[in-house]
Order: sequence, then structure tokens, then C-alpha cells
Amino acid sequence: MARPLTEQERQEFLAEPHVGVLSVTGESGRPPLAMPTWYSYQPGDALSFFTGTQGRKARKIELIQKAGMISLTVQREVFPYKYVTVEGTVVRADQPPSAEHMLAIARRYLPEEAAQAFVAAELARPGSTLVLFTVRPDRWWTGDFSDDAGNPPSAG
Repeated sequence: MARPLTEQERQEFLAEPHVGVLSVTGESGRPPLAMPTWYSYQPGDALSFFTGTQGRKARKIELIQKAGMISLTVQREVFPYKYVTVEGTVVRADQPPSAEHMLAIARRYLPEEAAQAFVAAELARPGSTLVLFTVRPDRWWTGDFSDDAGNPPSAG
């Protein structure tokens, strides 16, 4: 049985470089939009992530701006499982984001040279719109299955 994380544990876990699953309310008649994203978070602060259109229609950006709130889930994908889900209010949208903000996020997931190349490619993409969203965490849901380490859940 999962136990909830303490405030300190959940903030420290969210600050680790997990790939988050971002979810935002969908358009009428459609389910919520959910997709993986890189993000940045420091305990006690807002979280941030950037997204781009890559030359396509800005559906995700439009949905986030319209809703003004998102949900982000991060998890440990190996046993003992752990997760943090945060609902938050968008408090800022920078368009375009600075290279420094983008690098701060990319460096969490890539080696320096790859992070630099990734950001340069995103900024140079013709016809793309980039937005850096800053989100204030409002509500948290957490679970830690570490106490079940001797009894992993069965697959059936």
C-alpha cells in the first residue's frame, strides 16, 4: 500500500530530473491532452517547462493558455514505485523563452553539448513558436511504495 510523501519528500522527488507527463483540459468533446515533457523545479518554487509548435498548429499552447492550469505527473518507473502529481496555475508564459531558461531545463536531461545543440535547434526551427510556462503548484497527490519493497505487487 502506498504511503503519501511528506512535503519535503514530494518537493525533493519533483526536483529530480524525471520526465513528466503534462495534462491539460482538452477541447469540447475531446479527452484531456497528455504528453511527456521535460521540466525544471526547485523545492518551494514554481515549476517551469517549455513547449513549441515545431511549425504545426499550437494546440497544446492554446489549451494551456485557455485553461490557465495544468497537471504534471512524475514517477519512478521501477520498483519500489513512487509518484508525485501536482496541479498548478500558470502564472507566466514567456514567448519566446530565453536560451538560458531553455538550457536550464535541457541540462537536467542531456549532457552539456547535447543540451546546447538541442536548444540551438529549437530556437532555429523556422515557423516554430516556443513558450516557457511557469506554474505555481497548488495541489499535490503522492505515493511511495517503498514500504512494500519486500512484497512487490503481482502482475495480475
